[in-house]
Amino acid sequence: MFKFIRRVISLILVVIVIIPTYALFVTWNSAKNPSFRTSAEVIVVPGAAQLNGAPGEVLLARLIEAKRLRDKGYAPFIITVGAGAPGDRTTEAAAGKYWLTRHGIAKSRVIALPVGRDTLSQTRAYIKEMRSLKIYNVIIATDAYHCQRAMTMANDLGAVATCSPTQSGPNTLENSRYRYLIREAGAYLAYITLGRRGIHISDHLSNSGLVRYVHELIQ
Repeated sequence: MFKFIRRVISLILVVIVIIPTYALFVTWNSAKNPSFRTSAEVIVVPGAAQLNGAPGEVLLARLIEAKRLRDKGYAPFIITVGAGAPGDRTTEAAAGKYWLTRHGIAKSRVIALPVGRDTLSQTRAYIKEMRSLKIYNVIIATDAYHCQRAMTMANDLGAVATCSPTQSGPNTLENSRYRYLIREAGAYLAYITLGRRGIHISDHLSNSGLVRYVHELIQ
């Protein structure tokens, strides 16, 4: 009986302490020590908010990073991805392509995919496009704490993904708050435990909404 109780306590500790700690560590480590390569077939810019075609500060930082990588010759193409919010006149992908082409990137070198308002649906969209082009190696230009989840999803779908964290804007490693780290670690944990089993949790849930959603699913 004592052994059984000890095993139950150990299992509870694993669920409550060790697994969330692991998620926090890998999310932080990918931001701090990005697995970045200097040669790939495409650079991807995940969508973020835009206003009437003008990138918001998060999307702008991702676009600046993608342009920097493209200017250094790390990949020949850029894919921007992301749909619009209800009522928007344009999409995150279109806003991203417009900004890049206005800042020196040839239109023929930018592919806009106006699909998806969360990381998983956007990842599925650009992986599908990559497959049609028969390319597999991708550098994801995104926020530091978003890297782990974005790379994991892409790799799960058959890509060979690395990440180049933004060097400007509100979501650099230096500027990000711990709340963002905790949220991304929670979203990463939700993906590897539920998302891989076909249960899709939207990025647009609040922190409390994410916790409540996961709790309800496992009851």
